[in-house]
Amino acid sequence: MARTILHLDLDAFYCAVEENQNPELRGKPFAVGGKPDERGVVSSCSYAARKFGVRSAMPMSRALRLCPRLIVVPGRHRLYGEASRQVMERLSKLTPLVEQISIDEAFLDISDLSDPPERIALGLQAGIRDELHLPCSIGIAPNKLVAKIATEVGKKAATGDKPPFGLTVVPPGEEEAFLSSLPVDMLWGVGPKTAARLSELGIRTIGDIARWPEADLVRLFGENGRDMARHSKGQDDRPVVTEREIKSISQEVTFSRDVRDDTSLEKTLIDLSAEVGRRLRRNELAGVTVKLKIRWPDFTTLTRQVTLPGTTDQDHEIAESALSLLRKIRKPGQAVRLIGVGVSGLGRPMRQLELWGAGAEKERKLQATLDELKEKYGDNAIKRGK
Repeated sequence: MARTILHLDLDAFYCAVEENQNPELRGKPFAVGGKPDERGVVSSCSYAARKFGVRSAMPMSRALRLCPRLIVVPGRHRLYGEASRQVMERLSKLTPLVEQISIDEAFLDISDLSDPPERIALGLQAGIRDELHLPCSIGIAPNKLVAKIATEVGKKAATGDKPPFGLTVVPPGEEEAFLSSLPVDMLWGVGPKTAARLSELGIRTIGDIARWPEADLVRLFGENGRDMARHSKGQDDRPVVTEREIKSISQEVTFSRDVRDDTSLEKTLIDLSAEVGRRLRRNELAGVTVKLKIRWPDFTTLTRQVTLPGTTDQDHEIAESALSLLRKIRKPGQAVRLIGVGVSGLGRPMRQLELWGAGAEKERKLQATLDELKEKYGDNAIKRGK
């Protein structure tokens, strides 16, 4: 049965949210991210900044060299999360078949909707623009692979300082022709190394890949070669997945400068554990394994984990396990570049009061109250004493 898949990507999402908060940023070159003197990285940049060569994931120091007038705006992820939630709610009202793949991107299966796909897309763009004041680009095709590439093609076709508001529709049966002239690096599974190897073979477009025998691609690239052969012809049978199993929840931080102070590291680990615990409770999950991640200044990265007697979603239990692991692998005063904590082996939390006792139940009620206060007044509204 023929499918109609819509891919939606919010244009320069973080920047669009910041412009809603501060209209004076509109039309100016600015980037959301960390400070240049603290190993900051560009998370998102305005279209005016992109004219100077500024791109996401670029060190902020380099972005400023490319664009000395660049305005650097610190990220506000709670704000972006709320804006994303409003967009996803709008998509879910259109169809329950929504697969959110990132904070600013989603697939929709609109096969069963009676309106023409292009009209649906234009209605979505207009509604998100007029009511939420956010720009988006859309690709429509018979499958997820081609729909996503169609969105990218629409974005690349735009020029100027304004968001592209791209809309590209690929009718059934035209997938291979649509992909044929595009560069190989627009195909899923083709990274820089694979693209370089393909170029050595004289393969520069997706159509070039499609014309190569599949057996040769498999011999050269293994299973990835088989995928490239299928994808180059626009073949992709993956369904829109409305729910994904959460396998782990983690939180980490890279310090702007290496940290040696034991107290500062322990405080950071406690704060990270609190955020992991809150996310577990928000998703009604608990885990049995606590993992510590640590990176030294020379970029050596270690992970250690411990399995608990039972599942937990409580901040103090996660923190105690993480601190114990930290003391086992780190010498006092040893410098740290990155530290993180995670919980895996997830399932639904047990609610057996007799196993916990009155003290544990009191702790759980206290934790629920803290969660409510933080949700209402922000993360820094209240913290536990040391």
